[in-house]
Amino acid sequence: MSAHSSNSSTAGRPHAPLDVCVKGMPGSIGTLPIEDIAKQGWNVLREDLPLPLAVIREDALRHNSDWMGRFLQERGSIFAPHGKTTMSPQLFDLQLADGAWGITLATCHQVQVARAFGIKRIVLANQLVGKQAVAFILQALREDAEFDFYCLVDDASQVRALAQAVQASGIDRPLQVLLEVGYAGGRTGCRDDASVQAVMEALKQASPYLALRGVEGFEGLIKPRPDQDIETQVAAFLQRMVATVQACESAGIFADGPVLLSAGGSSFYDLVTQHFSALNLSREHLVLTRSGCYLTHDAHLYKQAFARLQERSPDVRELGDGLKPALEVWAYVQSRPEPGKLIANLGKRDISPDHMPPVTAWFRPSADAGSPDVSRVAALPAGHIVTQLDDQHCHMTVPTDSPLQVGDMVCFGISHPCLTFDKWEAIMMVNRHYDIVGAVRTYF
Repeated sequence: MSAHSSNSSTAGRPHAPLDVCVKGMPGSIGTLPIEDIAKQGWNVLREDLPLPLAVIREDALRHNSDWMGRFLQERGSIFAPHGKTTMSPQLFDLQLADGAWGITLATCHQVQVARAFGIKRIVLANQLVGKQAVAFILQALREDAEFDFYCLVDDASQVRALAQAVQASGIDRPLQVLLEVGYAGGRTGCRDDASVQAVMEALKQASPYLALRGVEGFEGLIKPRPDQDIETQVAAFLQRMVATVQACESAGIFADGPVLLSAGGSSFYDLVTQHFSALNLSREHLVLTRSGCYLTHDAHLYKQAFARLQERSPDVRELGDGLKPALEVWAYVQSRPEPGKLIANLGKRDISPDHMPPVTAWFRPSADAGSPDVSRVAALPAGHIVTQLDDQHCHMTVPTDSPLQVGDMVCFGISHPCLTFDKWEAIMMVNRHYDIVGAVRTYF
């Protein structure tokens, strides 16, 4: 991957400082540049910051970034991680430094943020539609010769509209596009061969204003059926994508340069690399995966998905420890109003409600002002279960003999990191002792 990793952010804007209006900051903070966060000597377990508080475990984050790099290097694939998960330019830079080919994004706003922080290669894993979105992209392509941009097309009228916009703009290079293949019940993408053929015909007419650079699809929303397991359905979809690439090559409509064949969310990227690596073309092609959630992983949904990945691709075990949960939200026990019920002070405003968050650990703060003993962070006995999330309250069922009392600190795992990241302007980075060693800004 290192051969494709020159697309790093080098001309980014400064991050806004932290102050009392940023959730998770103490009331005495004043104004603090984010670069100075580690100098404060703060520790989560010493209660130097108010709870709830989202934190990223630095060791797990760096492990996950390294693991994915080694996985893709072994599979001979390149990587454009989906930035919508974190919307953190600092984490984009980490991913690019660790070998990412580019950054994937989902909306024009997200592209604007990435551009503001100097990202040079972007895949918009969506159709480029709307006057303002098209105008922004074409202006960016005109002003920056190094901006390497790709978007999706799945409709002949969309192809014609984009070609007209490029022609009217007068830019001296084409807009690079990927033909998107979809499936019934999914999101975007051509549903059948007739739709693919219509887009191909429109692309022929759109030259030289559009350049077809490859084929794209997203397998992550395929639903299991009673008569067929999910892996078989994903494999069939990937083979449709391969057939589309072959049809485009036979029609001679690919632009110059390597053909990109791109799929791979955060659950099936092993199958993507397996099925696409066997593609036989007369020209160079690159397998481009786009997982976003691998970086922080989680404690439920993607934990289960990764366990299944290891079952169907046992060779990944040779890479050592797999992905580790890196993102946590800490909260206080706020009330024990009933023997078997507990309320913690976090809710849907603080943590993803996709699945009820698993409770992973607890800690009882001490009046001792010294370094907290991290060995006292302990797992809870069985039976501590989150049953409901309100806006600001977490309902838990607990054993009547639970050790938890008001004021104790409880650590919650994440299930689907995307909807936790977007609830925090700044997320603290912690070491193994829960010392604050940095922070990342998000831009949702």
